[in-house]
Amino acid sequence: MRAQYAEFRLERTRASSYSLKNAVLEDSEESSAEGLSVRVVTQGGSGFSSSNEITAKSAREAAQRAYKLAKSAAPHNKTPVTFTSEASYRVDYEVGQRKPLEDLSSDDRISYLKELDKAALSTKVNLPMRYLAVGDWTTTKEYLNMEGTSVRSKIPRTHLFYAIAALEGGKSQQFMFQFGNAGGWEFSDAWKADEVIKGHALTLKRAMTKAKPAPAEAVDLVVGPYVSGIASHESCGHPSEADRIMGREAAQAGESFIETGMLGSWIGSAEATVMDDPSIPNSYGHYLFDDEGVKSGPRALYQNGRINTFLHNRQTASALGLAHSNGSSRAESYADEPIVRMGNTFVAPGDHSFEELVEDVKLGVYIKDFMEWNIDDKRYNQKYVGTEAYMIRNGQVAEAVRNPVIELTTPAFWSAIDARAKDVEYFAATCGKGDPMQGAPVHMGGPHMRLRNIRLGGAKK
Repeated sequence: MRAQYAEFRLERTRASSYSLKNAVLEDSEESSAEGLSVRVVTQGGSGFSSSNEITAKSAREAAQRAYKLAKSAAPHNKTPVTFTSEASYRVDYEVGQRKPLEDLSSDDRISYLKELDKAALSTKVNLPMRYLAVGDWTTTKEYLNMEGTSVRSKIPRTHLFYAIAALEGGKSQQFMFQFGNAGGWEFSDAWKADEVIKGHALTLKRAMTKAKPAPAEAVDLVVGPYVSGIASHESCGHPSEADRIMGREAAQAGESFIETGMLGSWIGSAEATVMDDPSIPNSYGHYLFDDEGVKSGPRALYQNGRINTFLHNRQTASALGLAHSNGSSRAESYADEPIVRMGNTFVAPGDHSFEELVEDVKLGVYIKDFMEWNIDDKRYNQKYVGTEAYMIRNGQVAEAVRNPVIELTTPAFWSAIDARAKDVEYFAATCGKGDPMQGAPVHMGGPHMRLRNIRLGGAKK
């Protein structure tokens, strides 16, 4: 058996998850999984195979299956599969934990959720639906390829998700939020989730009882980091995925409005700079080497208003004539083939303070966060519905606004930005892509941003 390229991945994962619904334990799970996978490129074809048995025999059998699949696929490929040549590394790294996850008991996790539920109820807001889930998993991974790269990693991750719904005077509002980091249980303190969930509950009540409709006329808009983050993820990160651009994702997670020849094209104002950087320490999407043995690092997807680079694995980079991948290949588990994924996608910081963004606005709206988002398959038409929002009058944040709607094309959104603040914040999410679907932990974020002359939905008719 001779191949142009071959790689081997072995993984062991231990995971736990617990959830409460209206203060009642709904689910508890402790699990572990282990297995290996082999990928082979030969004669212009690619083959992937995995096994949940970690033995020399199962590794050989997986390699033989992958090789046969690659050979059988080769004649059907219009474009032969090739991989870029990459630098070789021998690396062993681990994300440290100040409060190790393995020291936590089931009671610790359940008590944590119950305290958060009490915090939400302490607001006296009518919350007939409260769902809270906490989970963590630790993956030890060993990666080898025939080019001499050997990467061993151990990354623990922990996350918290909650969804609450409020009722008042026949009206309803809902909100969902997720925390997540690479590291140990110390992040449960850093999240300050009890204060955050109380703030969200009070925001829902305010939206139902005190908020007014958005103005009908065009206004200037200031958006918070949570809105900057979802826009960076959905209308920059996803359309910048090279496999989506090249059509592989068309029947799975969608297409892209970006075409291969659009590098350098204008996408927005000079303030539109969006980064993706998996190497950020303790971020939810953290990794130092991807699942093809390529070193990660920052990449500017949009830079000063232009489409600057795509997210690549070794196959897409080779297909577009690039010398190297930029380390964007990830798999959910040993049993999944690595595909192009984001890591941590965010709008780069600017030079202003939040106060400076607001003080220059005569009539505007400040949208701090969102309760709903929508975007089409090509990532071109997008919609974000605000939750906590306020009028801006003569440079001052004023009365609450109820569910203002941002509905713009991707170029219109990024072209409207005229200033960014310095205050970048990150928010956790689980990004879905592929068939079968693979979930990837990511951070999204950015600073406060100002957009000029925007007509909002949700206005009083």
